Amino acid sequence: GRASGLGPAQNLVRHLLPNVAPVFIVQLSWGMAVAVLAEAGLSYLGFGAPITQPSWGVLLSDLQSYISVHPLTVVWPGLAITFTVLGLNLLGDALREAADPTLSDRTPQARTHVPGVVA
Repeated sequence: GRASGLGPAQNLVRHLLPNVAPVFIVQLSWGMAVAVLAEAGLSYLGFGAPITQPSWGVLLSDLQSYISVHPLTVVWPGLAITFTVLGLNLLGDALREAADPTLSDRTPQARTHVPGVVA
């Protein structure tokens, strides 16, 4: 770092940030997914968002009284929560792969090559 004439901030950006970013991205995506689940769970139990604010947990709580008449009504908010959490996790994994400096030198062909199989 110093031998190349870089200052402390430039050293952080050049050497530390590329190695920390993938881990930070994954932790951020997991944190967002946990926040969605926590908000929905707390709202379902009545401890989260007020009844007047839209929330998947409030919606599930309200629809619980209709489950004997229309059992599929609770499926849609549940699927919305599931796909949101899954989407956040997949987005975090994709961003990690894009930001990971150890994967930047590999080409897509090198990642998908199966030894012994001629394409």
